[in-house]
Amino acid sequence: MQIRAFQLSDYRSVAELLEIALSEECCEETMSALSRQLSWDSELVLVAVKAEEIVGVMIGTIDQSKGYVYRIAVHPDNRRQGVGRSLVSAMNVRFRQRNVLKVLIAGDKHNEMLLPFYQSMGEQALDLVKLSRPLSIVAG
Repeated sequence: MQIRAFQLSDYRSVAELLEIALSEECCEETMSALSRQLSWDSELVLVAVKAEEIVGVMIGTIDQSKGYVYRIAVHPDNRRQGVGRSLVSAMNVRFRQRNVLKVLIAGDKHNEMLLPFYQSMGEQALDLVKLSRPLSIVAG
């Protein structure tokens, strides 16, 4: 499996993955945020590629000098195979390269369901934070 930055040619595959992996409401919110993040900094949108197929995606953003994991999605057929952990590790590296030392999970109702996954990460564990204002990529 390879983790790499999003490329324009990935758009259709990522959109299809989000439709499969997320609820309809979550997918709509995520597609809007994805578009905004891509226009600002596509290096913080990571994809997991296995056998030339995109099996996972993670959208990160930096807002007020803090790194946020906005959304992670893994194809149902590839869950519990380390895809999510690999995406989190790669995103943490990207944040450290940008001198962002505090990494948080954007606390929305969709991410709250993933709290057990994030808590299971051990030393890479991230904190879920309820935001007092929407992230820039969400607020537009």
